[in-house]
Amino acid sequence: MRSLSAARIGSQVKALRLAAEVSGGALAKTSGISASMLSRIERGLVSPSVETLERLAQGLHVPTSRFFGDQARRTDFCHVRAGQGVVVDRTGAVADYRYELLGHLLSGNLFVEPYLVTLLPGANPYVTFQHPGLKFLYFQSGEVSYRYGGKGVEVGAGDSLLFDATALHGIEAIHSGPVSYLSVVFTLRE
Repeated sequence: MRSLSAARIGSQVKALRLAAEVSGGALAKTSGISASMLSRIERGLVSPSVETLERLAQGLHVPTSRFFGDQARRTDFCHVRAGQGVVVDRTGAVADYRYELLGHLLSGNLFVEPYLVTLLPGANPYVTFQHPGLKFLYFQSGEVSYRYGGKGVEVGAGDSLLFDATALHGIEAIHSGPVSYLSVVFTLRE
């Protein structure tokens, strides 16, 4: 009879092997186990020893703990169709900066906020954004001067910025519009 834990570990081993694009035979060889044993592990027919799991982890270049992850039960997935993001009023939002939330996930320890930011015609430069996390910006249209701490850069469509958002930052000058950019903030959940 298959044990539930052996089945979960087996499916993790198989998923990691497939993600690494490694054949069963190649993984068995690099891990020093037989191909038939690997097949039985992946099908959840046997509970591998800790030593065997360590060999498989080395063969897949992952920590052994990855076999015990609950990835199969994680179902967070978000699909937002073009133009159907949720327009949100962010606390402390700058006037005429329109924020359209493009997705969200409820699980995990990483909080990710992807927004399409559009500067409406009345928008003014604003250089005192400051918050926890890392921020990634990808400019889709317009040309601006962007300030990060003591540094200023000229950015336009196709340019991107990645920085620690705890420093003061923001658009210092708007040279041409319309201005729109993808803004993704990454922070750890508490």
